[in-house]
Amino acid sequence: MKMEIKVPEAGESVTEATVSQVLKETGSFVKTDDELIELETDKVNQPIYAPADGTLELTVKVDDVVKVGQVIGYVDTEGAAKQAPEAPSAAAPKEEEKAPTTSPEKAAIEGPSARVSIDEHLQKLETPAPAAPPTLTPAPVLPKTKIEEGTVTRRRMTRLRKTIAKRLVAAKNETAMLTTFNEVDMSEIMAIRSREQEGFVKRNGVKLGFMSFFVKAVVAALKEFPDVNSFIDGDEIATFQTYDVCIAVSTEKGLMVPVIRGCDEMSFGQIEQNIAGFATKAREGKISIDDMRGGSFTITNGGVFGSMLSTPILNPPQSAILGMHTIVKRPVVIGDKIEIRPIMYLALSYDHRIVDGREAIQFLVHMKNNLEEPTRMLIDL
Repeated sequence: MKMEIKVPEAGESVTEATVSQVLKETGSFVKTDDELIELETDKVNQPIYAPADGTLELTVKVDDVVKVGQVIGYVDTEGAAKQAPEAPSAAAPKEEEKAPTTSPEKAAIEGPSARVSIDEHLQKLETPAPAAPPTLTPAPVLPKTKIEEGTVTRRRMTRLRKTIAKRLVAAKNETAMLTTFNEVDMSEIMAIRSREQEGFVKRNGVKLGFMSFFVKAVVAALKEFPDVNSFIDGDEIATFQTYDVCIAVSTEKGLMVPVIRGCDEMSFGQIEQNIAGFATKAREGKISIDDMRGGSFTITNGGVFGSMLSTPILNPPQSAILGMHTIVKRPVVIGDKIEIRPIMYLALSYDHRIVDGREAIQFLVHMKNNLEEPTRMLIDL
């Protein structure tokens, strides 16, 4: 009996995917839950598993675009019965499988020529691009330089990277984005972390980091300035009644923003546990679409990479994003004295269509006050 292999649903907004890897070849014997292919969607990569033991038959190849619900192959369960007695002589089929790939004639027909034709097609598509600006440079010169000198390498842009690119361009073109800055003296938070770290780890199983303080400070400021927790929907301004904070996570496949939901009802320990869980998922490539759905405000921490200052870009449809940066010891005036303090620069990018400059500045000052005196948050929250 042949069992169908279908493209599963991957979220409300995802209707198609691209085959990024073929992990099992047609004709091979597979077992239940073996990974067969990997699909690449606009947001995450998703493996497709074998529904049963049997012989695999795939009807798609790498780079094919498939739709949700589409049948992309079969598993012939009759192959499972045939495979069992032949298992000891498994070496023979492998030799047969390898034979065609070692044939120079077949390799010349199927392999290189196909790749060359694709590259030539891409070059034809790219040739007009340099000629578009009025530079008076002959169009054929640039393509020849690229090909003959080999000064560039090429790799296919993933669907995730394409989506990120589109969203970033849309954020720049469709919002009135401005950024305001401030600085925070991190002395009190660092003292609390040093003093409470051991007990915190025992109670929660994770370390007390900086991010939980910033999430709590964001929640307090959002309650004070609800327009920052809003977005434009047609001719209306919609204000979130929840405090779901996105944490930007850098992965090998691109930037992802999983959501910590209900931050106003969470303890510092619960927030840190959520962040640690997302960090693990990011390393393993297991962040799902549901993990990233929704969110009303985003925090991105360029400081972990050494960034001193930046202007973070909005995460549509949200109206604001907070940028954290590296902590540096700087001379500051405390009373009438100059002291060395650990200082972090903060950046708040906001959509000026919703949030006025006064509100944005006061939002950041509110955060600064709470972070420099963390006990304030017990009152605000």
